[in-house]
Amino acid sequence: MFRRVAIVGGGAAAVALLTELVDRASAPLHLDWYTGGAAQPGRGIAYGTTSPRHLLNVRAATMGMFSRRPRGFLDFAQRADTQVAGTDFLPRRWYGDYLEDQAANALAQSRSRGVDVRVVPFAADALVPEIDGVTVVQGERASRVDAAVLAIGALPVRPLDGVETALLAEGRYVVDPWSFLASSGPHTAPREVALVGLGLTAIDVLLDLADRWPDTHFTAVSRHGRLPAAHLPVSTVPDDDGGALVEAMHDAPEIRRWLHLLREAIAAGDDWRVVIDSLRPSTHQLWEALPLAERARFLRHARWAWERARHRMPPQVERQVLALEREGRLRRVRGRVTAARSRGGHVELEAWHAGVRSSLLADLAIQTIGLDTDVRNTLHPLMRQMVTNGHVTPDPLGLGCQATPDGRLCHDGTPWPRLFGIGSLMRGARWESIAMPEIQLQARVLASQMLEPAAAPARRRLASQAG
Repeated sequence: MFRRVAIVGGGAAAVALLTELVDRASAPLHLDWYTGGAAQPGRGIAYGTTSPRHLLNVRAATMGMFSRRPRGFLDFAQRADTQVAGTDFLPRRWYGDYLEDQAANALAQSRSRGVDVRVVPFAADALVPEIDGVTVVQGERASRVDAAVLAIGALPVRPLDGVETALLAEGRYVVDPWSFLASSGPHTAPREVALVGLGLTAIDVLLDLADRWPDTHFTAVSRHGRLPAAHLPVSTVPDDDGGALVEAMHDAPEIRRWLHLLREAIAAGDDWRVVIDSLRPSTHQLWEALPLAERARFLRHARWAWERARHRMPPQVERQVLALEREGRLRRVRGRVTAARSRGGHVELEAWHAGVRSSLLADLAIQTIGLDTDVRNTLHPLMRQMVTNGHVTPDPLGLGCQATPDGRLCHDGTPWPRLFGIGSLMRGARWESIAMPEIQLQARVLASQMLEPAAAPARRRLASQAG
């Protein structure tokens, strides 16, 4: 068991782990929680929005999937509003409130459970992992802990290649949409806005700005020009646990074969969403089974389709987006944006589709491509330090860090025994690693590892060898 643990990060993943550790602790434990200066620890970017138009993209009851308290969020929401149902898509700010409440409860209960929590309202400047512990540097202070967990969430957003520096300086190309939404107002309304990307982030930005700027028109540019799929109006459950499909996919870890199996399963069912949802508990195991070359093939050819099918819009959000299209306020364009330039007080986007170049003029362009997980060239100071010093090895496909499925971060192919990751940094090891249910599962696994008696891993190894 680790007696002193550092949690580095102030978002949802950090709160999930903090809660699990406090709840499970059966012996004295010291936690150093580096919240990164977050004004509201726990909310992070995902749940920091205050807009009522930004909804969770899963039903309220599903937010507790894989957790020890599956009804936790639903019970919290129903205490605030007795009319809430488990099938509702609730505002994301509600989940942010829930996370804040969970963090406050964990801190309040920590003393009675023998857990000493030191909240450090700053970011860790450096981590130095070793075989027998980790040194955490913050300012002029260095602290030695038995283990550290990187729960840093989203990396700082970077502009796409080809965006002119001058355009960024003018403020006509927005890289961070969330900061922009928090600071913009009606008096800044442009006539034409271009959205670079068409995933769930783009939908959030679109709905918020369309409401603030009723006379603005939007053009969304993405490689395939397709909206995220929508959930069914009613909740459904798989006809079975998807076991036969998962087993067949395990037997043939190759993307072309998997696509064939998925098409067969969808053709035999009532709705494709049921098939996709049946894979959720097994997604990380299927990803682990894929060779690196097949993972790269998936990212090149099938990622967009998976993201569209897996991360879906609530039905009421789809209705709002389609209404904007019918009104002529939203136009979708297919193309890969390769350049953005300042042109006579406007933004000129250059895009290519099927070998044909096109250009688009707008008053403002907003980059809405979603989460950045590539630590190889990140602007995040701590991750840059760790990559530069060779303490962690980037995932070769830009999906966080190399890691074992149970969360241990690697250097030169070797996992550290006392340095762990959770959430976005684990995407290369687990693929589905950024949604709250999956993060809750990771938190449970990490807490079990950290609080496990020291002799237990040795006993398991001996039992395995004997077998």
